[in-house]
Amino acid sequence: MPNDNLKSYLHLHLIVFIWGFTAVLGKLISLHALDLVWYRMLFAIIFIVAYLFIKKDSLKLPFRVFAGLMLSGIVIACHWFTFYQAIKVSNISITLACLSTGAFFASLLEPIFYKRKIIWYEVLLGVLVILGLLIIFKVETRFKEGIILALTSALLSAIFSIINGKYAKEYNPNIISIYELSGGLLFLSIYLFFSDSFTPAFFSISTNDFLWLLLLSSFCTAYAFSASIKVMKYLSPYTVMLTINLEPIYGIILAVLIFNDSEEMNSMFYIGALIILSTVILNGILKSRKKISN
Repeated sequence: MPNDNLKSYLHLHLIVFIWGFTAVLGKLISLHALDLVWYRMLFAIIFIVAYLFIKKDSLKLPFRVFAGLMLSGIVIACHWFTFYQAIKVSNISITLACLSTGAFFASLLEPIFYKRKIIWYEVLLGVLVILGLLIIFKVETRFKEGIILALTSALLSAIFSIINGKYAKEYNPNIISIYELSGGLLFLSIYLFFSDSFTPAFFSISTNDFLWLLLLSSFCTAYAFSASIKVMKYLSPYTVMLTINLEPIYGIILAVLIFNDSEEMNSMFYIGALIILSTVILNGILKSRKKISN
């Protein structure tokens, strides 16, 4: 089991690096955020279904689990939409810095889901996270909408991680992925249908967008999405959420290298982001020491 935990932890870091690249792809793809998420889910489902067909895995699940996964898919669809919309209205650096508050949200939500007491230092560290956010808000007021969207995305990400933490220990990650992605796709399709968004222009995609979408939906979604659920068999939701907070580091570095000037921020922004990331890392260290002492 300890060996499985180590392999899962290293695997999770690879997945998080891949997710850091999805932010770059979100900026490279010219589609609107909602359209982008719809195509990402559609193509990812096709890839996973093809894999399951080759493996000849059964898709049968108890109805209660099926319904829960479909609802969970709505959460991930909303998470991805707010994530990409934040990138569209601000930039990658702002979005990923604010997304790192996901661990803070997870620390508040886990006591509710798992019926444990709130730990005092989590509250204190939460105050520091808020301080970091206030600094970012103050120096980057032009990106206020993007900050709010990114924080919403972080909250949804924490909820999704906690929900999946329960399912991942019992069911095939590919089966979980197919139902969650299908639930999200169905939800978005209903919205797009009733908003009359399924126009010829919606289905007209440039070659560049199509190629980037294939990369996003296959390697960055079908593979990474299923793999992230698989590692949850051995890692706690908080550990997953904590490690995911390295995504801003990977993503911001990639964004600066690729997009240069558009990702350059006020120096105070990096101080605020550093406070948030340092708080998250410190939280993880304190939790590890607590486990060792127990």
